[in-house]
Amino acid sequence: MEALELAAWPPEPIRTERLALRGSEARDRAAFVDLLASPEVHTYLGGPRQRDALERELPAVPERWPGSFVVELDGAMIGQILLRRAPARQRPAAAGRADLGYLFLPRAWGFGYAAEACAAALDWVADTLPGEPVVLTTQTANTGSMRLAAKLGFTEVERFEAWGAEQWLGVRAPR
Repeated sequence: MEALELAAWPPEPIRTERLALRGSEARDRAAFVDLLASPEVHTYLGGPRQRDALERELPAVPERWPGSFVVELDGAMIGQILLRRAPARQRPAAAGRADLGYLFLPRAWGFGYAAEACAAALDWVADTLPGEPVVLTTQTANTGSMRLAAKLGFTEVERFEAWGAEQWLGVRAPR
């Protein structure tokens, strides 16, 4: 995202009632390995990566780039929020727009952390990129993500077939 690349990264931590969104640190590496190697997390994302490959390949401070937030609960990483520009090769309705993604460890599911963290990230986008709509893509089979998209105020733009499954593209108008 252009504005992210021009701003100092990471920004000051974003605090919610229960969570902090911050840049990654070396202490997060093991949680990133767990997150990226989790079959549950990657059910709708093409499958997990191999743990041994992740152990070898991940840098000491993984995922440290503009738009990548660690989601922290009580001092420990429970997930990741991703904000980036949707690539031009994606759907025309999404191309070039701010794109929200998220991954949470299974132990953090069902407590509302994803909604809380995503809402904070969307508020940050609204402050950092005023007037910018945000897109989100998920598989329609991922009922949890479909519910979260609705809760966050995303409305359907289109459905399409990709990676052997029906995908849902939604947009959230700027506030």
